[in-house]
Amino acid sequence: MKVSRRSHVPPFAVMEILAAANARRAAGRDVLNLCAGEPSTGASDVVRERAIDLLRSGDLGYTEALGVPALREAIAGHYRRWYDVEVDPARIAVTTGSSGGFVLAFLAAFDVGDRVALARPGYPAYKNILAALGCEVVELDCGPETRYQPTVSQLMGAYYDGGLDGVLVASPANPTGTMIAPAELDAVARWCADHEVRLISDEIYHGIAYGGGESDVQQATAALYMDRGAVVVNSFSKYWAMTGWRLGWLVLPEELVAPVGALAGNVALSPPALAQHAGIAAFSTEGYAAAAANVERYATSRAALLERAHELGWEPVAPADGAFYLYGNIAATGLDSVTYCARLLEEADVAITPGTDFDGVAGHEWVRLSFAASPETVTRAADRIAAWQRTL
Repeated sequence: MKVSRRSHVPPFAVMEILAAANARRAAGRDVLNLCAGEPSTGASDVVRERAIDLLRSGDLGYTEALGVPALREAIAGHYRRWYDVEVDPARIAVTTGSSGGFVLAFLAAFDVGDRVALARPGYPAYKNILAALGCEVVELDCGPETRYQPTVSQLMGAYYDGGLDGVLVASPANPTGTMIAPAELDAVARWCADHEVRLISDEIYHGIAYGGGESDVQQATAALYMDRGAVVVNSFSKYWAMTGWRLGWLVLPEELVAPVGALAGNVALSPPALAQHAGIAAFSTEGYAAAAANVERYATSRAALLERAHELGWEPVAPADGAFYLYGNIAATGLDSVTYCARLLEEADVAITPGTDFDGVAGHEWVRLSFAASPETVTRAADRIAAWQRTL
């Protein structure tokens, strides 16, 4: 029997490394796993306690396809609190993680053959999902000269080369951690609106930022531009450390609300009920405080790693404005990134991710380390990497 052409997408290498690291750990090795973008703390106590109460007495049946009203109201309140933006809860769609949100947004916004531009390096699931849905992915080569973010001039070039139907931006970005300043996001959103190009903004790392000012909690959000057709994708996985709860959301322009609702009901009926009801507690005072404490831990690890970048042999490194990744160049070692990561795991019991996941052109010279683990684990891993690096 045949296998569909749309299923022929590359596997996510980080999952293969994670499996290898877990196998070594099961065999008794002291493996330090810094390959996955997963906060080590897990959900806050207030969310866990709410989930326990719900398991004992709550109604955990199907919910509305776009999510329970109380959670949609709470998400709208989050936008008022953080961004001073009024978002109609009717425009919020709760999804099965941000991954489910991307599938719904892409299905609702794009047709087969549509051209969608995004930055390279970037999160591989973007292009793989788009390709599986029959879209043409237009990769924009984004390096240090653009701070690894797409620019209006790049969009103009792609537009005149063959047209564009969509643009995807991520701030803070995976794997680089770089961010888009509010003025730059405004320029991109304005250009997209002027050219009738759909803007999709991945904001799942919002709240995880370093440096203060505009790059701190009050980050630029495409929710400001819904009247221009922008779509926001967000999640409870990163800032609220709720990865396995599979809970995300979309902020939609009016014309996409009904299509996303119809698709959501057919694809998954509803997001996980337990996660939805418990997730409301993430917006409590205790929930915000726990998340902010996590960011402080990430900041400690980030500072320590940046100080040791030269010792690690990773130069240059992308500006880690936000998220919890260090993306560094290892070309000076003479090893390609896949070999580098395989040997590092085998010889030093440290798991990190090769850049080939994020960049099919230059990724063989780059690696990504996640510092979402505890500062103690990150420090031990850096010690091992530095010692191993001296043996090369």
